[in-house]
Amino acid sequence: MNHPVQPLTNAQADAPTWNAELQLIVRKTPRGTRLVQCNHDGPLYVQKPFYPEGPDCSHIYLLHPPGGMVSGDFLTIRVQAEANSHALVTTPGAGRVYKARSDGLLQQQKVVLTAEDDAALEWMPLETILFPSSRAQLETEVQLGNNSRFIGWEITSLGLPANGIRLDDQDQHTTLKQGLKIYQNGRLLLNERLALSPANNAVLNAAAGFRGEPVHGLLVAGPFSEDLPPQAMEQLQQLCEERLAGVSQNGRFVTLRCLGDCSEKARLLLTDAWAVLRPYLMNRPACAPRIWAT
Repeated sequence: MNHPVQPLTNAQADAPTWNAELQLIVRKTPRGTRLVQCNHDGPLYVQKPFYPEGPDCSHIYLLHPPGGMVSGDFLTIRVQAEANSHALVTTPGAGRVYKARSDGLLQQQKVVLTAEDDAALEWMPLETILFPSSRAQLETEVQLGNNSRFIGWEITSLGLPANGIRLDDQDQHTTLKQGLKIYQNGRLLLNERLALSPANNAVLNAAAGFRGEPVHGLLVAGPFSEDLPPQAMEQLQQLCEERLAGVSQNGRFVTLRCLGDCSEKARLLLTDAWAVLRPYLMNRPACAPRIWAT
């Protein structure tokens, strides 16, 4: 059933929002992978590309000076890795989704990642922190070409557990819609969805849900042309031991999921898993971005 769109009240229309858009294109050149286009509108920028692995892999740090999203904000990030290029994209700090205003406007982020034929793209931002009573919609779309490769992760903290601030099943305001879709040549290969709202927040403490843990992480790597070697899968399984974590190979993708109470520990686990997977998928050893050590 269709409903008419209600006009904004004066208070809603005057409420501050800070939308931003960033479009990046990396290209393989005779001097290696280079950032050849960087267009931005609003407070989304990049530092200059870094090359700790040499000229063929560009490390790019995204900067969002406001540090978080308020009601009505919409961040759009587009990264395109042209044929035979290789880029690793990360952030110097956590993203934040602050408490929403009473006007009900969403806090939205849309990420579109494109790896053209024979390109490699790695999307590894630091965690996203959802403050209580936030209203987040976070969507990531990955478009792959022939023989392209992708490693990406999402780390989400439901509240600020280090400060004793968590979401619980009594929360009547926080909503989250989070999605990851991966396509290759227009065909959908992987579709991950997470939805939290007051109507289903019992999942926060359910045994088949979050088990009372405020931090969850997901790493996805692929497409692999064949099954991951047994020794690599054993290494990943060993990383998951004695943790609320598990790894599986679903079709051409390897996925690792974890739950916990610390976003830093989740990132370290996913980083260790990335170090195992990267040589098999990207044909190069792991080289952590320097910004993670600061």
